[in-house]
Amino acid sequence: MTDANCFLTIAELGERYATGALKPGAIASQHLERIARIDPRLNAMQVVDVDGALKAAQESDDRWAAGRPLGPLDGITVTIKDNVDVAGFPTRHGSLTTSDAPAAADSPVVARLREAGAVILGKTRLPEFGWKGLTDGPLQDGPTRNPWNIATSPGGSSGGAAACVAAGIGTVAFGNDGGGSIRIPANLCGLYGIKPTFGRVPHHLQEGMFATLVAGGPIARTVEDAIATLDVMARPDDRDWFALPPASDGWLAGLQPRLEGLRIAYVPVLGGIGADAEVRAVVDAAVETLRSRGASITEVASPIGELKSRFEVYWIGAFARRMRMIPKDRWGDLDPAFRDLAERGMAVTIDQLLDAEAARAALGREFAMFHRDYDLMLTPTMPHVAPAVETIYHCQAYDRWRDSVPFTLPFNLTGQPASTAPCGLSASGLPIGLQVVGPKYSERLILEAGLAIEQALGFGQPHPTLVRALDALV
Repeated sequence: MTDANCFLTIAELGERYATGALKPGAIASQHLERIARIDPRLNAMQVVDVDGALKAAQESDDRWAAGRPLGPLDGITVTIKDNVDVAGFPTRHGSLTTSDAPAAADSPVVARLREAGAVILGKTRLPEFGWKGLTDGPLQDGPTRNPWNIATSPGGSSGGAAACVAAGIGTVAFGNDGGGSIRIPANLCGLYGIKPTFGRVPHHLQEGMFATLVAGGPIARTVEDAIATLDVMARPDDRDWFALPPASDGWLAGLQPRLEGLRIAYVPVLGGIGADAEVRAVVDAAVETLRSRGASITEVASPIGELKSRFEVYWIGAFARRMRMIPKDRWGDLDPAFRDLAERGMAVTIDQLLDAEAARAALGREFAMFHRDYDLMLTPTMPHVAPAVETIYHCQAYDRWRDSVPFTLPFNLTGQPASTAPCGLSASGLPIGLQVVGPKYSERLILEAGLAIEQALGFGQPHPTLVRALDALV
């Protein structure tokens, strides 16, 4: 495999930086060279900050040489989804209708990563305003492609972020998740991703209904890398009005693989939607492997009913608000499918939105009652493997509620933490994911379960099937 150093973990890089066997500057250069070679095939990067990355890496070189690194992320390469601010670059949200003026200041998560010494390679693509679980749109020339098979999609909306990590572009990525936008692309790209409890990772400039759905977090190759990155991302910032109280120092320290002794529910059908036969078989087999390792897992029926009738007005009403903020003479520049949904959302009434808010509270209570009996819930992450890159989102053939978000969206509505981990491959060699869900504020428990699942299932990083696909690209 070319550029094997680009796939080293945070701990492996730290060991090599400490001994001088590798330097952050050399690693950053390898990642930038890899972007130049591979991204024309993937179309995952919105902007590449060559000068900024090399400068940050040189500063990291100096700290490591002096024996004074800032922490485990010092010299670690990261990409940032292009719906949060990175100073000096525009925040386009995947839309032609947004300003191309550079952001004046870093968003909270970018500021925390810089303070920790991370090397920011650039910003990754997303669909317009993150509206869908695929990554294509009017701002980009062609869709973003999945490194496992470039004829398929990496999902979305953090599709560029996941495609990069899978392809060895950046050690970790920042994504955010308002309906599955971390977990969906991490799943389709064979990665680990965690959406923490709402408010755990500070953000800012979020307004409207999605402001209480979206949670930021890491997309990584390993659970340990996600732990190290989340610890930094969750540091406080007073610009976020919705932020949780700051976590205590060491809140993610000392995590150990853990499944035994937990009450775990396996819910293969959630809200009336199940996975297709191939995905179900792989997830069932993963659950059996975990049982063989001592986990107590009970298959149970869905604790909730279907989602669409209760929450579609919430979705399209939020789009309508976004479109109202855009001058009407620019509406023609929008993704036509997004515009169609937003125009439908114009008819949503205040009473309908209040009913959806009440339904959201009821959903939260249903899951709170569920977690009185079960510490964790397991589900498939998605009903299907990665769809063809030409797939049209939210149509009869690929419906949002049926084919993309049925397992992920509930936990944005409730604010609960949830993760995805790769648990096997389809017959066509595409990744399949297992979702782990806990009650609010249970990130430690989810991550400990993630460590145990990773250990039990032994999904290689990078997986040999992915390595072959990447070697074909370069």
